[in-house]
Amino acid sequence: MTDTATFTAPEQKTFNPWLIAVVVSLATFMEVLDTTITNVSLSHIAGSLAASQDESTWVLTSYLVANGIILPLSGWLSGVIGRKKFFLLCIAGFTFASFMCAISTSLPMLIVFRMIQGLAGGGLQPTQQAIIMDSFPPEKRGAVFGLTGVTLIVAPILGPTLGGLITDNFSWRWIFYINIPVGILAFTLVSQMVRDPAHAMAQGLKKIDYIGLALVAIGLGTLQIVLDKGQQEDWFDSSFIIFFAVLSGSTLIAAVIWLLKREDPVVDLKLLANRSFGLGSILIFITGFVLYSSSALLPIMVQSLFGYNATMAGLILSPGAVFVLLLMPVSGQLVSRVPARYLVLLGLSACGIGCYLTSIYINLDSNYNTFVWLRAIQMIGIPFLFIPVSTLAFMKVPKEKSTKASALFSLSRNLGGSVGIALVTTYLARHSQVHQSHLVDRLVPGDPVYEGTLQSLTANAMAHGLPQAAAGSQATGQIYKELLSQASILAYADSFFFLAMLVAFGLIAALFLPMNRPNAAAAKEAAQAAH
Repeated sequence: MTDTATFTAPEQKTFNPWLIAVVVSLATFMEVLDTTITNVSLSHIAGSLAASQDESTWVLTSYLVANGIILPLSGWLSGVIGRKKFFLLCIAGFTFASFMCAISTSLPMLIVFRMIQGLAGGGLQPTQQAIIMDSFPPEKRGAVFGLTGVTLIVAPILGPTLGGLITDNFSWRWIFYINIPVGILAFTLVSQMVRDPAHAMAQGLKKIDYIGLALVAIGLGTLQIVLDKGQQEDWFDSSFIIFFAVLSGSTLIAAVIWLLKREDPVVDLKLLANRSFGLGSILIFITGFVLYSSSALLPIMVQSLFGYNATMAGLILSPGAVFVLLLMPVSGQLVSRVPARYLVLLGLSACGIGCYLTSIYINLDSNYNTFVWLRAIQMIGIPFLFIPVSTLAFMKVPKEKSTKASALFSLSRNLGGSVGIALVTTYLARHSQVHQSHLVDRLVPGDPVYEGTLQSLTANAMAHGLPQAAAGSQATGQIYKELLSQASILAYADSFFFLAMLVAFGLIAALFLPMNRPNAAAAKEAAQAAH
């Protein structure tokens, strides 16, 4: 078999492709980490900059909006200035913006530089994937996609834990300071190691599609605002959300129509007509939906119902990330031996079972170990989703379209995460209200359970010296507090069941994936090496 290092053109042989993959992944890990690392630090940021809690959430929203705008455009921008130059520009911009975020003296200043950070960081994910794809032959991409998976899956899981530890022990500013040495190191190594193949060289700015650029930027930017602020603003009861939803929907529809008519669009939607890439994009959307929404649900649940602090909430997610780290290399090896469709079905089944078991076993008596193991079961399937889905998605993508395909694929995953968090938090709030309504119906005079509990709590309060009237009021308050907790835990269970049902839909979609033949590809490579 040919050595992986000799796959690229002679002028690109200077460095081992595995080393290149690690270097470009370093920059992306830093960027993806920043999508979640600030989540647990908002109250500290708000207090430090004299802002309200609601105002501080724009620290997250501004980053996500800018990130969502640039992701689909990164392929086009790479073609204009060259992929390596674009990647270096993104690293430099992200590092500079991180420094400015760290020294921000007001909330508006922090939001502006978070937006710049999001714009620069949005180009890192798809460009990293495109560089890696061009460094390895198709039959060897499965193993290296494991490295990509570490940056895109493990980083956002570790973000809240790391953010909590830094904020609790140092200052929220160090969340941004830590990016600076990593960014400088990544910039230096990428500038020395990475070379652009012929199809990734700068093509120059022949003509700017101002209309396409504007439609994509406005459509995705306003969509992210709707998703991020929807639940907080009570969705369509808010004129703010209605305005941005209408603007987003109309511009995105116009963008699709416009882009499909262009010969060289800024976002190549025609790639979705390729069955393996189209279905792969749907499945990576579902993966992002389940991964990010479940990662948001658990910390909120244990902090609101069980009294965990930010660090402990993050530590519930961390062991699951260890499982991902351990299983990524296994999945990478299997994808070169087993048809990827089977691995995708395995991954979806494991993930769905994990979500279903969580919906059954979580209750108000659950402890830390229960949460950790349920989370670990959910995460077992993720490596068998990300690597095989990525392998199949890019199986038939031409090299000259690899950067645009990576941008669209990354957008699918990130949109899945944004939509997932928005829908699941809304689903949680609505179902909590439904369960409260059902449980309140049981709190009526004459119900034996209610009467018995009320009498017991009242007697206990009177035994501690309270008058009967005050004891009765306290007992009623305790029962209502318990009712709210029970309604909440039932709503969380419903939310995980909803995720399990979504995964079941993914299983149906996975049945239509094309069947690759990894053994045949390996045999072909061996035959070529023999000649």
